[in-house]
Amino acid sequence: MSDPMRPPASPHRPRAASPGSDPSRPRASLRTAVVREVVQDALDRRAKATGRQALEVLDTGGGSGNFAVPLARLGHRVTVVDPSPNALFALARRAAEAGVDDRVRGVQGDVHGLFDVVERGGYDAVLCHGVLEYVDDPAEGVRNAVAALRPGGVLSLLAAGLGGAVLARALAGHFTEARQALADPDGRWGTGDPVPRRFTAEQLTSLVEGAGLGIGAVHGVRVFADLVPGVLVDTQPGALDALLELEAVAAELPAFHSVATQLHVLGETPGT
Repeated sequence: MSDPMRPPASPHRPRAASPGSDPSRPRASLRTAVVREVVQDALDRRAKATGRQALEVLDTGGGSGNFAVPLARLGHRVTVVDPSPNALFALARRAAEAGVDDRVRGVQGDVHGLFDVVERGGYDAVLCHGVLEYVDDPAEGVRNAVAALRPGGVLSLLAAGLGGAVLARALAGHFTEARQALADPDGRWGTGDPVPRRFTAEQLTSLVEGAGLGIGAVHGVRVFADLVPGVLVDTQPGALDALLELEAVAAELPAFHSVATQLHVLGETPGT
């Protein structure tokens, strides 16, 4: 009999970090490790399928290049669309310092006016990370992101998870706010909540499927990282690598999607 808690074998399963690989790695890597692995794997498959090592990537809301610059280091050409001039300035400086300014282009804009600044159907992959929480119409945002894809392209969608916020407020003793988040249609715990909107995994997959994509994978991100006291990770030898391993395994398990701080959906177009 199969173990319902064991993650199934999957080409989308993120690779866990190698224990002891870099003791100086910042704790911030916990916030992006799973998503970086999934995106890189998806781009590797796309490169193999197309025979092109340098792919065209669009990063909507990409800010200062947390994803764009590492992808450019891998040889891909990345266009970052962001409404903030300051973020785009930081992106240009970061790309220059990394020696990839010839492969990174920043343009001012947003996902709703996406085709005022980029072409339709021109990208092998579109990243839409931390965007849907802040737009007026998430469904339109996803449709625009999908319309920017080439046939066979992939969408990487990352958004705030409802369950993680509810759990965090409850563990902090803010029980009324936790209940408010559960009842609120946008998943907000009160007027002081800095996040305008949160999602369940079902809501995000519905948005992706509604835009015409299939679901390649769903991952819970920061399942444990935001709940573990920083002092435990920073002072115990090997704790960071162990936590990264735990996050990688839990990311694919549906049982943990409902308590993740963020949710990641990989959408695939026909022909992927």
